[in-house]
Amino acid sequence: MSEKPQTSHAQTRTNWRRTLVAYTEPRVLQVLALGVSSGLPLLLTYSTLSAWLSTVGVRRAAVGAFALVGTPYALKFVWAPVMDRVPPPLPLGRRRGWGVTVQLLLIGAILCLASCDPKQNLSMMAALALIVAFLSASQDVVIDAWRVESTNADQQAAGAAMIQAGYRIGMLVSGAGCLLIAAYRGWFAAYATMAALVAAGLVVFLLAPEPHVPAEASHAAESGWLAVRRAISRAVIVPFRDFMRRPLWPVILVAIFGYKLGEAMAGVMSTPLYIALGFSLPEIAAASKVFGFFSIVAGVMLGGVVTTRYGILRSLIACGVLQSIGNLFFVLQAVGGHRIGYLALCVTAENITGGMAGTVLITYISSLCSPAFTATATQYALLSSITLLGRTVVGSSGGWLSEKMGWAWFFVLTSVVGLPALCLFPWVARRDDLKLGKPSLDAAEVKSEDPALS
Repeated sequence: MSEKPQTSHAQTRTNWRRTLVAYTEPRVLQVLALGVSSGLPLLLTYSTLSAWLSTVGVRRAAVGAFALVGTPYALKFVWAPVMDRVPPPLPLGRRRGWGVTVQLLLIGAILCLASCDPKQNLSMMAALALIVAFLSASQDVVIDAWRVESTNADQQAAGAAMIQAGYRIGMLVSGAGCLLIAAYRGWFAAYATMAALVAAGLVVFLLAPEPHVPAEASHAAESGWLAVRRAISRAVIVPFRDFMRRPLWPVILVAIFGYKLGEAMAGVMSTPLYIALGFSLPEIAAASKVFGFFSIVAGVMLGGVVTTRYGILRSLIACGVLQSIGNLFFVLQAVGGHRIGYLALCVTAENITGGMAGTVLITYISSLCSPAFTATATQYALLSSITLLGRTVVGSSGGWLSEKMGWAWFFVLTSVVGLPALCLFPWVARRDDLKLGKPSLDAAEVKSEDPALS
């Protein structure tokens, strides 16, 4: 009787060790580096851009409306099939070739945005910000597909944690780092520095191997209309049909959309709140630098460990509740005014809870993808785009809502708006394999699902 607890304790200790060791594997570390490149451009068209516009006197409603330039993030599934099926301009492999191509274009677009003057030509700035967002979203398509295809089932939670860690480190650099550079060297120097840092992602794509995916059947003998139908089918129709075979798939989309809605609404107006309360750019940057980095790493790692140990369903609910609580710290900031201590609490709470929720959501979305027919980019882009609709469509109203409701009540709204989505996941779990998230099609079923063959 006395040996059983010892065996159980030893197994638990071994499981925890395996969970932590996964973070040191080469592919997982490569995901971390790509996550940094993925996260760098986001704030350049989001909260950092909001800070730039706010400091030059652009109206709050217009600042909030600029969130619409992030629309490509919500629509990236439209052109993801191209990156799944069309050979890239550079012959480095499908994922690596597209990755290098997009990153080179992205660097150039950020430099063009850096040269803009919002006081002279706000519309031109909006157009360039839209181009940066499009290229950044395209980069995300490639990186997400590379991650899902390069990591095995045991590495998915660790990979999700690492992509979040890298993503948020990139956001920290393009947030706090960019604000600090702008305060002393101007906005052009700040954005030009971010463009140079994006180039670091080229190293990973150039040195890392192309991910191995299951081979597809050859149809070289086909030509004409049948070949065109097959290409369209495998690139667009089959990936979406695969997802729609899942029970309650519309409910899954609604749940994914609402899960981070509150965080998206709060994120677009957090920096304008700090500026409205009298914080300087160096103060905001210092708080983010000191408290942001460690809370980012802690949040995403905790999310990965919790997901691995307790499963996706329980982790989605627990981390979603914590995320909502984290938004309440913005209420404390709005009521408390210009207090550095409150600013530190806001930054820490947002990064820890948002990081945990982001990791488990990415793990869930990744588990829904079917790499059997090489449409990972298309499926992941579709599902992750749903999560970004809140930041673009709903988040763009944040400036108007905060003007009408006041800062405190606006952030109270952001803390509760995502809670209904949490109630949908248990409903889905009763009909779908939420713990495993196994694909609804395997490689053998793709042929029968291909409408080009019917």
